[in-house]
Amino acid sequence: MSTVKPLRLGVLGCANIAKQFVRDVAGSAAAQVLAVASRDATKAAEFARTFALPRHYGSYEALLGDPEIEAVYVPLPNSLHAEWAIKAAEAGKHVLCEKPLALNRAEAEAMFAAGRRHGVLVLESYPYYFQPQTHDMLALLHDGSIGEVRSIQAAFGFTLLSPVNNIRMQPGMGGGALLDAGSYPASLIRRVMGEAPVRVMADASWADTGVDISMAATLYYADGRRAQLSCAMNTANHRRATIVGSQGVIETEYLNHTAIEAGDNPHGYLPSQLRVRRGIAFNIPFEEVRSAAGSGFLFAAEAFAKLVREKNTAEIERLAQASIDIAATLEAISESARQGAPVVLGRA
Repeated sequence: MSTVKPLRLGVLGCANIAKQFVRDVAGSAAAQVLAVASRDATKAAEFARTFALPRHYGSYEALLGDPEIEAVYVPLPNSLHAEWAIKAAEAGKHVLCEKPLALNRAEAEAMFAAGRRHGVLVLESYPYYFQPQTHDMLALLHDGSIGEVRSIQAAFGFTLLSPVNNIRMQPGMGGGALLDAGSYPASLIRRVMGEAPVRVMADASWADTGVDISMAATLYYADGRRAQLSCAMNTANHRRATIVGSQGVIETEYLNHTAIEAGDNPHGYLPSQLRVRRGIAFNIPFEEVRSAAGSGFLFAAEAFAKLVREKNTAEIERLAQASIDIAATLEAISESARQGAPVVLGRA
């Protein structure tokens, strides 16, 4: 039986994603949500009652001042991630921040620098990152099942049902398909390729508000490999990646939240496909890979708590570099789409 105390978390904001996070993390032995904060005290109190949280605050600053809160979850609009992650770090709180971590590379670097200065962990939360299925996918890559990775195509898109007044349609709030949906395939591509591209070329369709409603990009690597990314907020829901190696192929849906069978989860989570073809011939069948399933919010919170408790500096720095690369890649893709020309990624 574990004697490690659960990591005591506070949540900044009462958005729907915050509700889902708190709901799914409830009962964890590794992470415990103690408090929620909102700029609207009434809203914070209602949130706390709904989820049986012992504390609620009418400002983010008040929660950061609670000495019993060890860490915060930041599900705020994209444009507020850097500001509040840095303020949390300055208050001595570890930070689990929703994707995309930042609007650009400079913000991401500033967030990690604040964490290092104040001795706290800053971690970008892609729920699928921490899924058992993702661990199984990485094991296939590392054990040589498909040989050397040569290319990857990754996509994510959905229909924005209520675009009016939605923050995803507001450029000043960090909206647009690339940051909201494209950050997922960008993160998977970085996970598979292991580094940032050297150059990108992108094309987008633009909404009347000025945000990208859909985007496609090609990423070029120093060793000649390529990746292709697509994302949209005006399509049927789709989420899939094809990883092509010298000796085989992996296909995955890389879902955030998973179930063993369709219909067996009260929140509508579905099975997430992962399959592998070992070999180069067209007539080799794919093998289905079955993985453990569950909420990506829960897996992320528990992985975050483990990193905090174990102080695994090497892993923390590896994840930080990945997030900086993702931010730099997204920034370059956006710039390329607006310029209509290739963009070379800068190096630190």
